[in-house]
Amino acid sequence: MQVIFKIKRQTLRQPSHEQTYTLDIEPGLTVLDALNQIKWYHDGTLAFRKNCRNTICGSCAMQINGRAALACQNSIRQELAQAIAPDTITIAPMGNMPVIRDLVVDMQGFWQNLGAVDPYVSAPARQLGEGEFLQSPRDREKLNQAGNCILCGACYSDCNAREVNPAFVGPHALAKAYRVLADSRDQARGDRLEAYNNVQSGVWGCTRCFNCNTVCPMDVAPLDRISQIKGAILETKTEDNTVAASALDRPLRHRLVLINLVKEGGWIDERKFGLRVLGNGFRDWRGLGSLIPLGARMLGRGKFPFRFHPSPARGVIRPLIEAVQSWRKGGSRVKS
Repeated sequence: MQVIFKIKRQTLRQPSHEQTYTLDIEPGLTVLDALNQIKWYHDGTLAFRKNCRNTICGSCAMQINGRAALACQNSIRQELAQAIAPDTITIAPMGNMPVIRDLVVDMQGFWQNLGAVDPYVSAPARQLGEGEFLQSPRDREKLNQAGNCILCGACYSDCNAREVNPAFVGPHALAKAYRVLADSRDQARGDRLEAYNNVQSGVWGCTRCFNCNTVCPMDVAPLDRISQIKGAILETKTEDNTVAASALDRPLRHRLVLINLVKEGGWIDERKFGLRVLGNGFRDWRGLGSLIPLGARMLGRGKFPFRFHPSPARGVIRPLIEAVQSWRKGGSRVKS
């Protein structure tokens, strides 16, 4: 069948342009097969990365039809089914990384951010001399999903948080961070949680857009791993469940206030939420001041919540939350 490939081409620090190639190609072949045909028979100047061709190495990650994907993974037929224009597939370099040439991007920042989370089992745990450091099948199973990451860069490419916040390390790094955090052999859990508990670069920099989960070719679900790290931080900071929200960092206070308000009213009382999180219960005057422009805009648009109506199901919701909290604490009753 005849397929049109529109490829975004660019050289370092130069404006990009779109180039169109029309191929007669079998729909069962992959996008990488099509790129090879263009490279070998039509335009030898086209630059892209490839290696294994078996969804193992992650080298051929690029944006296909507007999302990050591996060129070797989906067939042309599958990509056409998702395309906006009939018989047309658009291809561009990955996002959030400088373009070196055509579909080849500079991944230096990607690797630096991975190293920033120290994604290795702690040094004391590795000082074993001769022998093996065995794990139980149950402990090893905890690492399987996060361990499937092939570091292709797809999640990093489509991460909205990276786009607006250059300090954010990226979902790939935090997925690897969770893999080490869940490793029973690691001996630096406390230090790791402190390092990941950061508003800008750590887990609280995530905007929860779900893009990383959507584009991950290996079903690592980076957002889920980030949420698990958040849960571990929250449990560590409030492990006796008596710590006041005012004593916590803003990200942790955000989570605890949200849970407590849902327990109180069945859903969130927006009036109290801002005051308790940003204003820290009238303790943070700068935070309170930041609420004034938002409140003014809400008033101007008639959206300021003067009243709060508790959920009719709050009597059911509170026991459910407490049951989950109790289960996560190993069966001990949680104080409200």
